[in-house]
Amino acid sequence: MRAVWAAVAVVLAILGLSAFAAQTQPVADRPADRVLADYFRSQVAEISAKCLSDIKTLEDWTTRREEYRRELAEMLGLWPMPQRTDLKVVITGKVERPDFVVEKLHFQSMPGLYVTANLYVPKDLKAKAPAILYVCGHGNNKKDGISYGAKSAYEHHGAWFARNGYVCLILDTIELGELEGTHHGTYRDKMWWWHSRGYVPSGVETWNGIRAIDYLQSRAEVDPERIGLTGRSGGGAHTWWIGAMDDRVKVAVPVAGITDLQNHVVDGCIEGHCDCMFMVNTYRWDFAQVAALMAPRPLLISNSDKDTIFPLDGVQRVHAAVKRIYKLYKAEDKLGLLITEGPHKDTQDLQVPTFRWFNRFLKNETGPVEIVAKKVFEPDELRVFQQLPEDQTNTKIQESFVAMAPAPQVPESAEAWRGRREALMGALREKCFRGWPAETQVVRVVLVSSAERNGVRFREYQIETQEHVVVSLSVGDAPNSGRPGRVELHVLDEEGWEASPHGRDVDLARVREAIGTSKGAVAWLAPRGIGPTAWTSTEPRQTHILRRFALIGQTLDGMRVWDIRRAIQAVRSIEGMRNVPVIITGDRQMAVLGVYAAILEPGVVGLDLREPSQSHMQGPQFLNVLKIMDVPMAVALSAERCAVVVHAKDAAAWEYPVKVAQKLAWKGHVQISAD
Repeated sequence: MRAVWAAVAVVLAILGLSAFAAQTQPVADRPADRVLADYFRSQVAEISAKCLSDIKTLEDWTTRREEYRRELAEMLGLWPMPQRTDLKVVITGKVERPDFVVEKLHFQSMPGLYVTANLYVPKDLKAKAPAILYVCGHGNNKKDGISYGAKSAYEHHGAWFARNGYVCLILDTIELGELEGTHHGTYRDKMWWWHSRGYVPSGVETWNGIRAIDYLQSRAEVDPERIGLTGRSGGGAHTWWIGAMDDRVKVAVPVAGITDLQNHVVDGCIEGHCDCMFMVNTYRWDFAQVAALMAPRPLLISNSDKDTIFPLDGVQRVHAAVKRIYKLYKAEDKLGLLITEGPHKDTQDLQVPTFRWFNRFLKNETGPVEIVAKKVFEPDELRVFQQLPEDQTNTKIQESFVAMAPAPQVPESAEAWRGRREALMGALREKCFRGWPAETQVVRVVLVSSAERNGVRFREYQIETQEHVVVSLSVGDAPNSGRPGRVELHVLDEEGWEASPHGRDVDLARVREAIGTSKGAVAWLAPRGIGPTAWTSTEPRQTHILRRFALIGQTLDGMRVWDIRRAIQAVRSIEGMRNVPVIITGDRQMAVLGVYAAILEPGVVGLDLREPSQSHMQGPQFLNVLKIMDVPMAVALSAERCAVVVHAKDAAAWEYPVKVAQKLAWKGHVQISAD
């Protein structure tokens, strides 16, 4: 690989540039930052323009609605829907007030996944009452290492509903409950494998809400046909997920829980939100499509005008899009937009209209309501567990909630392999790389410079891999050597780029050796975000760049595979190199990106992989890929038409592709080297 760095340095020196110079630009004002911002703006505009655009009639909507719901279920990790197991409800205590009783309880939405909750029941009910499922936002009470749950922070809502004739069940979240899991896997904890697993905590919160409705409907005090749903902030978002997924919710008031992709990605609101606010955006939705799934049920969209994490303009755009669907039902009277003055805060101005909305549609009452929702409990009074259960899965639910693909079996025949291969290829395109541009787009290749030095010709090209993405491809060969027998394409990662000599002390002998080894030509590619196109490298910014990619239905790694594919097309389009066979080489995660490029792009005849990741749990990350397959299966897919050499210390990790090649007589197609 030293020859690779030497050749890159030569190209930079020829162009009068240096990687060092590129790295000394002002941190917040690199051209690459501005280009990336333009890229996200363009992608969001494309997604937003398509949101509900094909819905012209009520028939259009009703025809597509269930498929949209299935897609949302999949993006929440709820397809197929989990089994409805025994809730195992346990009431651990009761607290009384003059006009209501609070039952402290827990249930298991699936075995080991505990939901702690408080059930507020009015005293002296004369008939079955309407019920409210209240889902909490990011508030909690914790003292001396004991978490009393978000339910204790929002208890004044339950008390108000109970005093006014509602049964109200307030749920803890998996992060801010008595059992403390996490909503911050990608935001804070670097669990980027959540993308590859297709996991988001919003899926767990949705499932817990669905099972909570199961419980409410089992209660003798509750009218099962009059169930409302509300919450604010994170609870507002959970209201959208649950309401969209469950028609048993008859009325909903999500408070400060939604805005559109424009606000999140372009305006930066994503940086103020943890992962429970989003789905895995496989199908590239804008959020109005989630909201529309509430139609035609009574829906009050509630927000304040100075909320910086749910800005007013985005809320209004969501409302306008959803209003189109309500009009198709002739149900505009069931859609409301409440905007109050103030910041992101739980205020009386937001609460009172919420209460009135539920009274109107669940109790057919339009009179005045009691204004003040008062806190009446100390947090420890609402505590469910005195001792936390040892069999709980809450703190590690991200490891099991979405199933991984089973370990692959060696196929019994070539026919069995072909069927499996076609299914996997289709799944990759539909579930992992759906965010790629259209395959029909012609790659644009521009020659920037050409120079000869000590018997080596270097050509620098710019490739527009898609709109707002231009990467550099360098090609080295011997002058007047004719059409090369093959091109060795080196895919560079940041670690390797940083270790390069930056144009100083270039060893041209190594460059010539690399060219000779490749029998004619060597090419070097720095995909987007690497080397010359690297954007600001502060850790918080990198975190939210990766999260932005996911929110538009992509990953940075997935789009780098696209860059590699386009580079292969570019190399094979250069005069004198048309349709030349390509061998891809790469280190670590770039090696794996090369594998996927080889699977999906014709013309690759070889892979030289140096210490590739053994699993997508370590990277690279593609949306949903671990629901489909892991890296060894990808190597097996590539080996069917490529000669593959894996340089790895752990040969046992690569037994599967070796065995497949042996079983199907792909002799010599997979070689494990321990060097």
